[in-house]
Amino acid sequence: MRQTFDDTVERDFGPRHTPLIRQAMAAQGLDGFIVPHEDEHQNEYLPEANDRLAWATGFSGSAGAAVILRDEAAVFVDGRYAIQVRDQVDPKVFEIRDLVEGGPAAYLREKARPGWTIGFDPRLHSPDALARLGEAVRGAGAVLAPVKINPLDLAWGARRPAQPQAAVVAHPLDYAGEESASKRARLGRDLAAAGAEAAVITAPASIAWLFNIRGGDVRRTPLPLGQSILRADGTATLFLDPAKVSPDLPAWLGNEVALATPDDLPAALSALSGVKVLADPSLTSAWYFDALEAAGARVVRGMDPATLPRACKNAVEIAGSQRAHARDGAALTRFLHWLATEGQINPPDELEAVTRLEAFREATGALKDLSFDTIAGAMGNGAICHYRPTRRLNRRAEPGSLLLVDSGGQYLDGTTDVTRTVAIGEPSREMCERFTLVLKGHLALASVRFPAGTTGSALDVLARLPLWSAGLDYDHGTGHGVGSYLGVHEGPHRIAKIPNLIPLQPGMIVSNEPGFYKAGEYGIRIENLQFVTEAREVPGGERPMMGFEALTLAPIDRRLIVADMLTPSERAQLDAYHARVLAVVGPQLEPEVHAWLEGACAPIA
Repeated sequence: MRQTFDDTVERDFGPRHTPLIRQAMAAQGLDGFIVPHEDEHQNEYLPEANDRLAWATGFSGSAGAAVILRDEAAVFVDGRYAIQVRDQVDPKVFEIRDLVEGGPAAYLREKARPGWTIGFDPRLHSPDALARLGEAVRGAGAVLAPVKINPLDLAWGARRPAQPQAAVVAHPLDYAGEESASKRARLGRDLAAAGAEAAVITAPASIAWLFNIRGGDVRRTPLPLGQSILRADGTATLFLDPAKVSPDLPAWLGNEVALATPDDLPAALSALSGVKVLADPSLTSAWYFDALEAAGARVVRGMDPATLPRACKNAVEIAGSQRAHARDGAALTRFLHWLATEGQINPPDELEAVTRLEAFREATGALKDLSFDTIAGAMGNGAICHYRPTRRLNRRAEPGSLLLVDSGGQYLDGTTDVTRTVAIGEPSREMCERFTLVLKGHLALASVRFPAGTTGSALDVLARLPLWSAGLDYDHGTGHGVGSYLGVHEGPHRIAKIPNLIPLQPGMIVSNEPGFYKAGEYGIRIENLQFVTEAREVPGGERPMMGFEALTLAPIDRRLIVADMLTPSERAQLDAYHARVLAVVGPQLEPEVHAWLEGACAPIA
């Protein structure tokens, strides 16, 4: 369970493999090869056997890509990983470029030469991603060509770790809240309404949700790697490695679900000749589209049918998430108490903070895993949005600084994700003023009421407006979806500047995490998870309005709040939140910690 702080320790990953990759490329007549972060299941977090980008480059972040050409290569990351990539990747082997501004497509348009063949593994790219890459390669006069065997896999050879074989287990109704047969039946009706007779589902989170199962194939997320074919009548075939199938799993799945192996998948796709088959071009790799078209299936492009229903949590899932957050809130409060007492006398370094917080979560006895590697940024490291401490980068907090900690846990009844920014010693006036601006945006988004049809993009400005008014902003999204004992990042909804066409719906869980980052000095972020409530009548109003209810329960550092900058309604809102934290979390705590929490949750003067 313990978080690894140095990815180079005991891992055969890194740029030294580039010559082997180029030899394998040359043997296949390739002048270049595209290496995405994603694996065959388009996962964010990967089993080590599928982490080809890390093996090739050394970069272990959760988003990125690389392009390896004959005599040069580049690795692409976004701003979240600007520090990490320089810590892990040899710049003499890989040029470091921005993933968002141009990315691999722009690099290939610039570097590819007429007549070159640029290879890609169709199992690892979605059709949407390939369309952009193909346009760039053709624009350079080169050819984009699929490979049957990935040259990285050939170069990796016998040293490549074995594919994970964690047992696939039932996710009981006490947590799931709806029988798999019921889910399959209503998704089958949705398929028929969309003009499809079947759907190919390859997203592990969708498979886990649809069949009420969980696994252990992916670090930090309880996913079973597999595939499924769902039919409009509600029956399905589930493709799993037989080594993962526990003796009681067939009975749990029931007679309407046939178990098969991944080796059976090509034949099953071929048998769909003439059938209208739905596949999601953003989640399902190009290999499936090619196989379906070769079989003569009539492909219907559309959203994975489980994506939206999975995002709208039922009452049992919401209740479970509330229990998980109450438990997690007690662990986090014990950590914040430690920071407020011992941590003020002997400020911790980042790794000590990470280890302490994980220990408090483990002490609950219910923690299954972290939901992601903990982000703990002291001073200037806190200004790096997705900074991940390592032994080389580790910094100790100093008096007069801020410590930003973004963390979460996986519990059978829910997934948590929370960020708190804590003052070490006496914070500066600037720190407090900017923290208060972030808090005002957080409170505005937490309290908004909105009608049906409203998207997260329409609400994003609420969290930014106090910062914008001061000429400030932040460069990440404001909110992402979260699963129910599944992924800590979940679509299709989000709250961000980038337009999103999916309206917020009751039961959706989304984060509320505005921030501010002063490069080289400090970072501020306040993050709670919240869920969308059912539409209710507003006194004197004409339309029912939805809203948000907070799931996360942990105190916000009052020492960083400039009370005079808050309106009376904002003070009342914050006081009500803290009163709820004290009421729910307080009874779980030891007397000393409870006494501290009473002060931490006292009304704003």
